[in-house]
Amino acid sequence: MRTDSLWPLGLAALVGVPILMSVLTNAQAGGGPGTSQPRAASKPRISPVADAQLDEKRRQLVTAFSGSLPDNGFRTLLQLPPLVEAVMPYTVYLSDQSTLSPRHRELLILRTAWLCGNQPLWSYHAERARKTGLTARDLHRVAEGPDAGWEGTEATLLRFADQLYRNSSVTDATWKALAASYDLFHLMDAVETVNHFTVLSMLFNSFGVQPDSGTSDRLPTDVAYKVTVPAREPPLAVARVEPVPGDGIAVGRTFARHAKLNQARGPRANFINRVSTLQPKYREMLILRIGWDCRAEYEWAQHVGRVGRAREHGLDPVNIAEGSDAKAWDPLERAILRAVDELFRDTMVSDRTWNELAQRFDSGLMMTAVFTASSYRATSMSLNALGVQLEPGDERFPKVTSR
Repeated sequence: MRTDSLWPLGLAALVGVPILMSVLTNAQAGGGPGTSQPRAASKPRISPVADAQLDEKRRQLVTAFSGSLPDNGFRTLLQLPPLVEAVMPYTVYLSDQSTLSPRHRELLILRTAWLCGNQPLWSYHAERARKTGLTARDLHRVAEGPDAGWEGTEATLLRFADQLYRNSSVTDATWKALAASYDLFHLMDAVETVNHFTVLSMLFNSFGVQPDSGTSDRLPTDVAYKVTVPAREPPLAVARVEPVPGDGIAVGRTFARHAKLNQARGPRANFINRVSTLQPKYREMLILRIGWDCRAEYEWAQHVGRVGRAREHGLDPVNIAEGSDAKAWDPLERAILRAVDELFRDTMVSDRTWNELAQRFDSGLMMTAVFTASSYRATSMSLNALGVQLEPGDERFPKVTSR
């Protein structure tokens, strides 16, 4: 998949201040994202599809989204063809069709790859970034962060990425600084670029996608991993992006403000809610727990309530909030919740948890479970950053004792 028009599927420290919250989860108590640089699996957990395994359906996907022989990331996702159909439209849009300039896209993607410790994405996008005018020194400064000589909008973009990754939200000051240069479409595209490439990093790290042998760029090893951001601010009381008028819940009407982005985003959510064969109880556990970890109360409310109907699947929201140590869970359920916390904190599932889940889930369900939590992490980040407001009568977070 070595084309310049499509995405990177395979190519493709300490936080300055703590997150201030009244309720902590196991994952958050362990430091949260950005405490130390994630380390991806050192060898494939999901094997890339070999040429001999490319059946007609997979060849059609290669033709549709690659245009040449697929690389390691694409080959890995081809193990579950519907996942390619879920991931690729948004990746193509954000890589090549968004309102952002190519240079600004690459800055956000590279910084996200650095934050997530993802080698394949860094490798591919470093090559693309050079074509936008970024030098080898610039690439090194991306790893060094927003205070490494960046100015104006580009410094703000890097701070924006750091805050989304670490806090699952963006401060008013940073939002307003970016809004001085960006219109609504650019702002939404910036949010979604960071969020979606965090999803890809979580997938690639957990599946063990390795950089392609023909690439030479790697994450700089001589830069200390440091993510310094302001304390997370309280949830927004007023939407930053006003939903379009009409029927339907606020999240759908918010994304409808940017029709082209919304159309490309659709297949990602459709896979989880309509294509996935994951048991609904497990799906809702994954979604609710990542919403809790990200402090996305809108997501929580919808999946406790009318969208996910958690209680109809035998789930007590308080047990979700208490995490994997709650007495209610069986061993598989504990592993599911622990996987979510690891994805949130470490941008990958640990060997121990992966192996526990793999005793009960086949490779397709493993890929689906990781994707579900990862995709809803991105959704949580979007809801927080865009300021999507609770619906009338929504159930709020329960109060639990921190551990």
